[in-house]
Formats: sequence, structure tokens, C-alpha cells
Amino acid sequence: MATSGFTGHFISPSKGDNSMKKWIALAGVLLQTSCLAAGSQRVSLSDSVDAGESYMRVRLLGAVRITTPAVDGESVSELSGLAWDEDEKLLYAVSDKGALFHLKPRFRDGLLDSVSVLRGFPLRDRHGKKLKGKKDDSEGLDIINGHNGIRGDSELVISFEVRPRIKRFSTEGRQLGGYKLPEPLKSLKNYRASNKALEAVALHPRFGILTTPEASLKTGSPLYPIIYSLGGKQWRLPDRDTADTAIVGLDTLPDGSLLTLSRSYSSLVEPVRITLDRVWLDPRCEIGEHQPCRSQRLASFNSAKGWSIDNFEGVAKRDATHFFIISDNNNFWLQRTLLSYFEILPDASQAKDRP
Repeated sequence: MATSGFTGHFISPSKGDNSMKKWIALAGVLLQTSCLAAGSQRVSLSDSVDAGESYMRVRLLGAVRITTPAVDGESVSELSGLAWDEDEKLLYAVSDKGALFHLKPRFRDGLLDSVSVLRGFPLRDRHGKKLKGKKDDSEGLDIINGHNGIRGDSELVISFEVRPRIKRFSTEGRQLGGYKLPEPLKSLKNYRASNKALEAVALHPRFGILTTPEASLKTGSPLYPIIYSLGGKQWRLPDRDTADTAIVGLDTLPDGSLLTLSRSYSSLVEPVRITLDRVWLDPRCEIGEHQPCRSQRLASFNSAKGWSIDNFEGVAKRDATHFFIISDNNNFWLQRTLLSYFEILPDASQAKDRP
């Protein structure tokens, strides 16, 4: 099991050995400082499932806590969207405060070992002005040209809450263009709250840009989420596990099915539940057909059942079977920014369902 902190032999100083006590205290400070300077710290998400082991239909491949407080003047906090650039070997992240970050994950023996935050950029509109106030709540993220073998041509697709919209940006945060939303998603009046708007976005090989609000629109049933394509199609997903369950991340799998990241989270005193599901979009589950899309539960993590998780919101595909997820710490000192790496198992029989 990967753990963080100092391990090894320790000789307890005598009660009168103040110099030894001071040395130990200084060593602790230096150790903590070195972890912060390194930018990340390995963590374990479970006492019963180690990194490299399988759980349900996934294999856990390591997790780190991002400890970098800020870079290039941008606070590394409230990260909510992820996208992997295979050509640049970079992981992009956006924050709820309109900032874009370049992350460099590093691996050891196939496991996520560390991550560095290399750059930070404010998101800017087409006139070069920083996004502020109601315009800066960036949430969902995906990438164009990030897997075509050509360096330097990647673009980012970002969805927003508060002022619901989907825009295209450069990898340095400059707005390049936008997309027309389907009619139900245009007006903020249709959403249940300003912070319940376009939480997730994904590029689909057949249907183009897909998105979903954090909560169902006022005109829809609160019992189940809906996936929207910008072309006008809508698909009904299975009923929510609980009333406060929300889809907070989307990505696509090689066969055109969706990977959905859902979160059940109501307050700091209540358990957090994170689920990963695979969903198949099909004409039979389009709105009006009165049945949900076929789905498969890949993993479910519950903080009340031994999982040391946080407010995971963003998901990004590295390749056909490997994914990252990241947590939004809500800019609150008791919460953490966690980056976790996992693999979807090709055969569910390899996995064991454990708490």
C-alpha cells in the first residue's frame, strides 16, 4: 500500500534531550515543506484495497494529493474539469474560478506516483479580458486534437455554470469560439439554480459535443438525468441513486458508450458517495421512448464504508481503458485536491466487490 510520510527506525529521545526534540521537530517541518515543494503527496483511498488491486470493475492505480497552493498567480483550488493531451503528455484542469492549469503526472511501475502543476492561466474572453464574476464558473472540460499525433494544435472545450454556455479555448486560456446550445439549455431560468447548470461536457465521435446539467431542468423529472447533444438529441439516463446524486463528469469510451462520474454529497457531515458508470446511448432511450439507457456500474466509493475520498468532479480519459478523476476542494481547508488514476477492467470477473 502506498503511504505518505516518514517510515523507518526511530529512537525516542530522553526527556531532557531538548536538542534532539528540536531536531525532530525541525525534521518534521522540513519533511512537510518538501512534500509541498514537490507539488504532491501520495495517498491511499482505502485501507482494504491497495494501489494496483481491483475493486468491482476497476483497478486502482494510485492517488496523490496536490499540495501546490498557487502557480503563476492562480490558486490551485476548486478543480472541477480534466482533459488529457496525449500529444503533449499533459493533463489540463479548470477551476471554478476561471483558471486553467497544466499538470504533469508521473508514474512508477504503472502507478500514479506524483504530479506537478507546471503552469496556470486565467481564462480570457475573445477580447483578452479575464473572466470574472458570473462568467468565470468553468466546470466541464474536454479536448480537441489531443490524440492526433500533432503537437501544438490542441484546443479545449469548456462548459460553464451560472451563465450556462460552452466555449472553445486555447491551451493557454484564450477564448477561440463558442457553440450554440440547444433551446432547453439556453436560458438560466430553465435551471433549478445558477450553480446547477452545465457541469460536464464530452466530445462524442458520433453525436459531437454532449453535456448535462448538474440537476435536471425545471421542465424535466428530478428523478433522472438527461444527456444533451448540441444537435438536439436527448437521452434519459437511469434514475438517480439518491435525490442529491448528480452527474459531475463525462467522457467517452472506444465503443461510443459514456463514462459518467456521479457524486452524492450534501454537506460536510454527511457521507460522500462517488460512482462510475458506463452508459450506452441508444435510440430506445431517447427522450420520448420512456425507458432509460442501458448502464453498468463500474465502481462505487462511499466515505462511510472505508473510502478516503473527497468531492470528485472531473474525469479524463488517458487511453481506451485508463482514466483520471480529480476532486474539487471547495477552497475549504478541511478538504483535499485529490488526483486518482484507474483502469477499467476488460473482464468483470477479475474484480472483487469490497467496501
